[in-house]
Amino acid sequence: MTDDDVPPATADRGGASETRGAFFGRRKGKRLRDGQADLLARMLPRLRVPEAGPLAPGDLFGRPVGDVWIEIGFGGGEHLVAQAAAHRDVGIVGCEPFVNGMAKLLGRVADAALDNVRLHDADAIPLLARLPAASIGQAFILYPDPWPKRRHRKRRIVSDETLALLGRVIRPGGLLRFATDIDDYAAWTLARLDRSPDFAWQAERADDWRTPWAGWLSTRYEQKALREGRAPTYITAMRR
Repeated sequence: MTDDDVPPATADRGGASETRGAFFGRRKGKRLRDGQADLLARMLPRLRVPEAGPLAPGDLFGRPVGDVWIEIGFGGGEHLVAQAAAHRDVGIVGCEPFVNGMAKLLGRVADAALDNVRLHDADAIPLLARLPAASIGQAFILYPDPWPKRRHRKRRIVSDETLALLGRVIRPGGLLRFATDIDDYAAWTLARLDRSPDFAWQAERADDWRTPWAGWLSTRYEQKALREGRAPTYITAMRR
């Protein structure tokens, strides 16, 4: 399996009128190789976030961490692993219900010997509801499923409801990072950020949306989008 087999942001979900609803998206694609199935059986139970009850993010990692970040829909895990390797003092929680993406990430975590990653292999929205207020320093939503058909746009992960949940768990001064290669989704996201009482778009120049933030890793998915002529948009919003 290559990263092109892993769809972007398969943790997308939504519901009518941008309210909570059913999970939308695939949970499994191609058949796992034996090694990947072994990683899921051996590593995922050890790294999985508890499935019920309130969460204390700083206590999930078995050692003190200076901050906790979350990535919703990590695809093949390239970005999450790069961040975890570059910031060993930060604990990162990755949310991804797509089994093949989870298997790909676990292989990368094992190869990099990372001890600062914890995983949630289900819908991210209930997890956000279980986190304490102001407990997260950064959240990433990178190349989520755009649900391009108009009747499906209510399924997009970026919604007024999701931004309210993120606004509760991201501490003041913390960041929400968003990237997409779909112009309509970028405009959709900016419109919801503009009306959110919790976030302010961070743009010093008019063309800042064209430039990735420091430490950005261009994934295989992004390189494919560039080859196909789709220009990425990078949005950073600060928790007020």
